[in-house]
Amino acid sequence: MLSLFKKKNLTKTGEDTTVSSEELLNELVEQGAEDEVETKLYYSPAYEPAQELKYVYQFLNLELSPLKPNQISLSGVDLKQETEGAVTVTAFIRNSLSKAIQLQEMPLLLVGANGEKLARNVFNLSDVGEIPAESSVPWLFTFKSGDLFVDAESELPKTGWKLAFELKSQKKHVLELEESWANSLPEEDKAKLQELVDGMAAPKPGEVNFMGLQAKKSDDGNLHVTMLIRNGSDKNIQLQQLPLEVVDASGDVIAKGGFALNDFEVKANTSKPWTFIFPSSLVLKEEIDLSTWKAYPPQQQN
Repeated sequence: MLSLFKKKNLTKTGEDTTVSSEELLNELVEQGAEDEVETKLYYSPAYEPAQELKYVYQFLNLELSPLKPNQISLSGVDLKQETEGAVTVTAFIRNSLSKAIQLQEMPLLLVGANGEKLARNVFNLSDVGEIPAESSVPWLFTFKSGDLFVDAESELPKTGWKLAFELKSQKKHVLELEESWANSLPEEDKAKLQELVDGMAAPKPGEVNFMGLQAKKSDDGNLHVTMLIRNGSDKNIQLQQLPLEVVDASGDVIAKGGFALNDFEVKANTSKPWTFIFPSSLVLKEEIDLSTWKAYPPQQQN
């Protein structure tokens, strides 16, 4: 096996970084009583190494330390300088959850032994495909010369480096009120909305979703629907047009229409209530059951 290592010039020169699956993916799975999880080697359909290299990966994977439940790890294997100043990092993506996961576009850092940032790039990790439960997937990450903060020829370490997820500290998700609401809503109702937002799990990072608060039909036949627009992104969002459908307790679509919002803004990491009024001409049923209901943009039915 040692001769094989020399032949392929592949020994494990990097260290491991580990994050909570809840912190990275907002995923937390109840697992058994085991304190440690051994990850089994798995190859993505998008990366099928030669058989000789598979033996090396098998050996290296057996040498990895176990993970704790609900962890995602990047285990650095090899750092190789390419042409035109690029650097390719070989690492295992490890999943200790008892369920498969699917990573998306994520920023990764190449970090030196003393914590210094050597490189940064955003990788579309959906290319890896599904990462099975309790598995370890070898993958290649390329940092181009423009991604590096140091000179590739003279300043890249031989050992002790790490590949790490760049985690942004998630600000507390808070209630935001439009000025007209802040001025007119009774303090008791404001307190109830604040309590509601504080008691809910924040949207996943980057997610925007809609939660129904109140629906009622007025005497003139119009349908008033109050929604909580929840922005889990770290950026403010502007809504110009919003199509909505409303479904009553029978499962029927009872109203549908589009709303012009005139640069309606929902700030980063906030939930903002708003009332949408469907005129009677857009209400599709005479008798509706609002004991339970839901409203959503047609493309976000869940």
